Amino acid sequence: MFAPFHIGQDKALYPTLLHFYLADRAPVTITARGNLDLLPRRGTARRAPTVALFCSVQCSSMIISQTYDLARALRDAGVTVISGFHSPMEKECLNILLDGTQPVVVCPARSIERMRLPADRKIALSQGRLLLLSPFAEKERRATTGRAQVRNEFVAALADVLLIAHATPGGKTDRFCRTMLTWGKPLLALENNENAHLFALGAVPIRPDSLAPLHISAGIA
Repeated sequence: MFAPFHIGQDKALYPTLLHFYLADRAPVTITARGNLDLLPRRGTARRAPTVALFCSVQCSSMIISQTYDLARALRDAGVTVISGFHSPMEKECLNILLDGTQPVVVCPARSIERMRLPADRKIALSQGRLLLLSPFAEKERRATTGRAQVRNEFVAALADVLLIAHATPGGKTDRFCRTMLTWGKPLLALENNENAHLFALGAVPIRPDSLAPLHISAGIA
């Protein structure tokens, strides 16, 4: 279902956002499976922003509860979410999002040519609301720490807004947030005292019951 489609830098479909944010680190070729109309493109009119979702592996019960609510709110609002959906909480969010009707973009930290898909992703593909994207060559079939870092920058470059459910202070996601702030990307985080270090950096708080900061940050009405 949906054979892999390779998009080189010389192709019109290649997202210019990758050149803008990654410069000479932009992948020479990206691979896509699914609805190519979901490819994020700079300057394209959208009803809602494309949101990059990240969450650390370690989360408190309060953060977990809020993140479930956040995923449901994003689903019900029809927000396009892009993520690696790799950490346990990110995986839970994907399950919730796939129950909706809005677009979802999944970017694994590995190649996708021979990736086996569970039933819910096959259904979403058939509905035209799922896109798999990868900056990795076919031979790169295993996720690694290095590829995860490359993938996270790839996801962030394609998104309008970065949304952090939680970043453990001093952890990988925390360090990643600090790097992303140098890009000038809008950064939001769940309104919780456990994310106070992100707010100190300039992240905008957001609650599941009010997604207004997301649209304001993205500059999309």
